[in-house]
Amino acid sequence: MQISEVQALAAKIKENMEKVIVGKSDKIDLILAALLAKSHVLLEDVPGTGKTVLAKSLSRSIDTGFKRIQFTPDLLPSDLIGINYYNQKEGEFVFREGALFTNILLADEINRATPRTQSSLLESMEEKQITVDGKTYMLAKPFFVIATENPVETQGTFPLPEAQLDRFLIRLSMGYTNRDEAVRILERFVNHTPAEDLGPVCTQEQLLEMQESVQQVKIHPDLAAYTVDIVEKTRTREEIQLGVSPRGNLALLKAAQALAAIRGREFVSPDDIKELALPVLGHRIILRGSQRNRSTQIETLIEEILSEVQVPTEEWKNTVREA
Repeated sequence: MQISEVQALAAKIKENMEKVIVGKSDKIDLILAALLAKSHVLLEDVPGTGKTVLAKSLSRSIDTGFKRIQFTPDLLPSDLIGINYYNQKEGEFVFREGALFTNILLADEINRATPRTQSSLLESMEEKQITVDGKTYMLAKPFFVIATENPVETQGTFPLPEAQLDRFLIRLSMGYTNRDEAVRILERFVNHTPAEDLGPVCTQEQLLEMQESVQQVKIHPDLAAYTVDIVEKTRTREEIQLGVSPRGNLALLKAAQALAAIRGREFVSPDDIKELALPVLGHRIILRGSQRNRSTQIETLIEEILSEVQVPTEEWKNTVREA
């Protein structure tokens, strides 16, 4: 599939989602980038900002399997990965699949599940497989987790550990709408639920082709080195206790490839890297001391780091096009 075809299909999915979602064009781009990069998204915001509606709109726009599971303290790992049970009629053990056996999984309020249940997602999100009683089962392609959490309410929640956060390519905050957008939401939803009318505009086969095509987007060595310099800065700042890992650096490049393809380019630009720095790297940074206003502090730090690191010159663009 050509990059122009990837752009056209991504635009169709986005247009379909925007029949429901109002004023979140940039957020939809980032979520599609995570999907095409074969990774996952964490939507973190207060209740009522459209996190679940956005996830459902995406699932309805693509003709693939979809499951939604409400994470609660009594949710068990076996509810997600499945369980072997004894079938008396057959006289043998039979494997019953859990919620992870789908293409798009909406993990609603993921931080309400216990750490044990949260950890059952680790293998599936990274290796696209699960292991039950020593037997490994491969998950269907594509496999995409879009999780939501409320960062304000702490009662009855279990904060995601760093290993779990690192599995998400991107963490986003939906944010409140402005006045005009709020009026449009009221007009659209007050007497109707538009998400119920959405139909698929992309097949599972097309999505898999798109995922393979974005890997062909070119990354100039100077741009790769640019991302390394950014990541290195996160490890040397005094305010940061733990910087971005090599996996985070790789995630930034993969996300940039997908975002470039969505916008119809066959090469990654420095602007792609800058746009993705906060949503890809922010949740991979641990600050020293107090965690109050953590998001604001990390945003400021990343802005400072981007201003300090030298951006590659225009020469790289011509080199990429000639390659």
